[in-house]
Amino acid sequence: MQQDKVYICIDLKSFYASVECVERGLDPLTTNLVVADPERTEKTICLAVSPSMKELGVSNRCRVFQIPANIEYIKAVPRMQLYIDYSAEIYGIYLKYISKEDIHVYSIDEAFMDVTDYLSMYQMSAKELSTAIMQDIYQETGITATCGIGTNLYLAKIALDITAKHAEDHIGILDEAAYQKTLWDHKPLTDFWRIGKGTAERLRHSGISTMREISLADEALLYKLFGIDAELLIDHAWGRETTTIADIKAYKPKSNSISSGQVLGCDYHFEDAKLVVKEMADLLSLELVDKGLVTDSITLYIGYANRYEAKSSHGTITMTVTTSSAKQIISYTQKLFEKIADRHTPIHRINLAFNNVVDEKYQQYDLFTDPAELEREHKMQKTMLDIKEKFGKNAILKGMNLEEKATAMERNKQIGGHKSGI
Repeated sequence: MQQDKVYICIDLKSFYASVECVERGLDPLTTNLVVADPERTEKTICLAVSPSMKELGVSNRCRVFQIPANIEYIKAVPRMQLYIDYSAEIYGIYLKYISKEDIHVYSIDEAFMDVTDYLSMYQMSAKELSTAIMQDIYQETGITATCGIGTNLYLAKIALDITAKHAEDHIGILDEAAYQKTLWDHKPLTDFWRIGKGTAERLRHSGISTMREISLADEALLYKLFGIDAELLIDHAWGRETTTIADIKAYKPKSNSISSGQVLGCDYHFEDAKLVVKEMADLLSLELVDKGLVTDSITLYIGYANRYEAKSSHGTITMTVTTSSAKQIISYTQKLFEKIADRHTPIHRINLAFNNVVDEKYQQYDLFTDPAELEREHKMQKTMLDIKEKFGKNAILKGMNLEEKATAMERNKQIGGHKSGI
């Protein structure tokens, strides 16, 4: 008889804010602290707020101006490299208990683990093993963790997101029966994994507001509303999930892409935004070279300043080459920008993606490509990468990076669009 699976999902409570508190010798559970860049405007989003701030009604990912004026708090500048270092240390703690093959890192502060085969080895229950890991994290780092335990990945996640919040020991436990008994009538639906506001609103228009009602709904209606996604919605309504960590580890996407995006510090006009797009294409091309990859397709998204209420622009261009050449890629990217961008509306957001990314051994030329020139450029890109690796990303720059509206130099000091703290 096949053994029932047991999964745990561990989350690091208010991770960025907790790290900042620990670094200051403060208790993350009682200190009012917000992680936000004071150099940005009051509209900037808080990357994290401490648990005590949440208890005062301040929501995570709020904007600075939304924090009530009567609340005194510490504003901490984001230090992304520090958070990555803490996350790596905590992953090392996981490895003391669980093999890497049975761990799926979901985000910088959250991980799933298949503990099925470890419980008999340690002679522990899932709750005892989870408690041991959580205590180890706290003793080593000062970070408080919460945990969900479930008989599949979905139930472990829901046990974490909903059930653990009401448990004194910060541990939630669910199997299908407990899920149906305790959460079938839970509201709002947006508390459940993978149900966003749009999905919940479409369900509400059909008279559906709970997981119980989804499980009892006409499946034909759900497929009409959500297409193939209805299958997952129905399974989750019953507390079912067939995907395992082994499946995730074995997954190979049919196509790959790499992308870069940024919200500009102020509204940019056409020519200035064109410069930023050029910088982004250049840096992404270097990333291709660094990873030994090439691309033949580029997608560009442009978001305009909200006050103009202009519809965003997006488009894709297919190249006649499969390449990592910055010269070729920038040329195509500039053509795409000129084709889709509104010349008269200020631009506020840009996202650039290279599609169909494959190994560089599949590089292809067209009739207008000089292989010798391409090889010279490739060697130069490799040299640039070596210099940046040794002396920092801003150790070698191009003329465009020194122009007034260029953003690459500042972006090179960041991780994920936020200050690295180093």
